Amino acid sequence: MRAFVLIIALLVGFAPDLRAGDDAGPAQAVISSQLEAIGRDDAAAAYSYAAPAIQGLFTRPDIFMSMVRQSYAPLVRPKRVEFGKSAGSGDAIVQHVHIVDSDGVAWEALYTLEQQPDGSIKITGCSLLKADQEA
Repeated sequence: MRAFVLIIALLVGFAPDLRAGDDAGPAQAVISSQLEAIGRDDAAAAYSYAAPAIQGLFTRPDIFMSMVRQSYAPLVRPKRVEFGKSAGSGDAIVQHVHIVDSDGVAWEALYTLEQQPDGSIKITGCSLLKADQEA
């Protein structure tokens, strides 16, 4: 997992900055919408923002939400969400997100997203580390 985070961090370092062209907005909107759906316990809506590969792993919205609650608890009802650096190359986007969970613990999330053939942007993955941990 740490190797994956390191690879993504390196990709972010070499990818062009999306903020310059305001291209980060749609990716951030997708992440925000999924977090809102997770906070409302709206499994179907949260699942709809996941890329087809993720939906293939978690074949029903309730299974997806169960995974989120167990493995990504800080995303369930965070106190604060702040977007950091965004980068992309081609159809791939990487978005850093600073999160403070419901207990006040700081986390760093690294989302990967991809533009789909229909033009929508879907979440392809999320790595989550406590803010004080090293990759």
